[in-house]
Amino acid sequence: AALLTWTRKRGAATYAQTLQNIPETQVTTLENGLRVASEESNQPTCTVGLWIEAGSRYEDAKTKGAGFFMEHMAFKGTKRRPGLAFEKEVESLGAHLNGYTSREQTAFYIKALSKDMPKVVELLSDLVQNCALEDSQIEKERGVILQELKEMDSNLTDVTFDYLHATAYQGTALAHTVEGNTENIKRLTRADLASYIDTHFKAPRMVLAAAGGISHRELVDAAKQHFTGAPFTYKGDSVPALARCRFTGSEIRARDDALPLAHIALAVEGPGWADPDNVVLNVANAIIGRYDRTFGGGKNQSSRLAALAVEHNLCHSFEPFNTSYSDTGLFGFHFVSDPLSIDDMMFCAQREWMRLCTSTTESEVTRAKNYLRSAMVAQLDGTTRVCENIGSHLLHYGRCIPLEEWDARISAVDARMVRDICSKYIYDKCPAIAAVG
Repeated sequence: AALLTWTRKRGAATYAQTLQNIPETQVTTLENGLRVASEESNQPTCTVGLWIEAGSRYEDAKTKGAGFFMEHMAFKGTKRRPGLAFEKEVESLGAHLNGYTSREQTAFYIKALSKDMPKVVELLSDLVQNCALEDSQIEKERGVILQELKEMDSNLTDVTFDYLHATAYQGTALAHTVEGNTENIKRLTRADLASYIDTHFKAPRMVLAAAGGISHRELVDAAKQHFTGAPFTYKGDSVPALARCRFTGSEIRARDDALPLAHIALAVEGPGWADPDNVVLNVANAIIGRYDRTFGGGKNQSSRLAALAVEHNLCHSFEPFNTSYSDTGLFGFHFVSDPLSIDDMMFCAQREWMRLCTSTTESEVTRAKNYLRSAMVAQLDGTTRVCENIGSHLLHYGRCIPLEEWDARISAVDARMVRDICSKYIYDKCPAIAAVG
């Protein structure tokens, strides 16, 4: 008994020390509005990236897909480093370049040796302000993107979530897919892409984030050298406003009896990024848990819904989600099932929702909080995940929230809070539903 007590205390102390020993995130705002943020460590490598407040939500009917198209073009050379010269320079550093576009943000980041940080900052600056946009490359990438769109149609999970956004936020920019549609990709011109860059790739909308064995002062000096001047400054205009997207409870079905399975997503409107209710809703989702037929455990899983799924063969998989945006969100669950099991699975899943509102127990909350803590600490693995947290946090919250603060917020959640917050978002609310198959 004494040994077990000592082991538990040692584990708790180690967890607390881990949170306390995380390096402080340093943030400097340049005169042009660019936020430069870093977290220094003793790593021999670093990840440096640009997180930009731009994505499909900032596009209109004419420019749908421009951000995704621009992501493709960013890797095809710049005016200073045309064609393969850009790729070769990245490879000569032994670096790895990547990027992505979502509904509210675009990111480009490079993982390299810490000593090469100044060169990486220069490459990122060149990438976003001097993209070549050669006509031949545009036509080549147009074909690549059109092929990607065809391939994406075969990923029924992604299709289901695109339909969910389309029905939940119908008539607004959040209903757009990130990739755009075939018609728009075919007609987007070089001028459209150049206008997108000129409008959105500006310093006040950017965060230059870095993590690893780097110096914050040196990072700021490199940013001042490469991220100043006309290309990154608004020409007398204010930051483009973000239109409010209103949630609509509705349903969309894409029925195809030739498909063997049904993919179904159901969601109510959730809170935006900065809303403290998100922590409670994440605990609620951890209580529901997730399941796949490849998991072990059978009926003995801690998730009640997973145990029911095994016992009654309700589904092939399910997973809850809490997707947040600036001013709204989608709180719900997605499952894949045989056609004849849809009604039973939907009934059991909705019953779990109502149980969250009425009879959540403290033991369930404790287990869910420990799960969230484990997931939170896992973010410390590698400089890339840390760098992404820094960049995303500054865009979403206006500051980088330390893990100690997240831990305190998680610790404050109890069963009563889960019942109250879930009732606020779930009880008597009209959901949005998307179904494919």
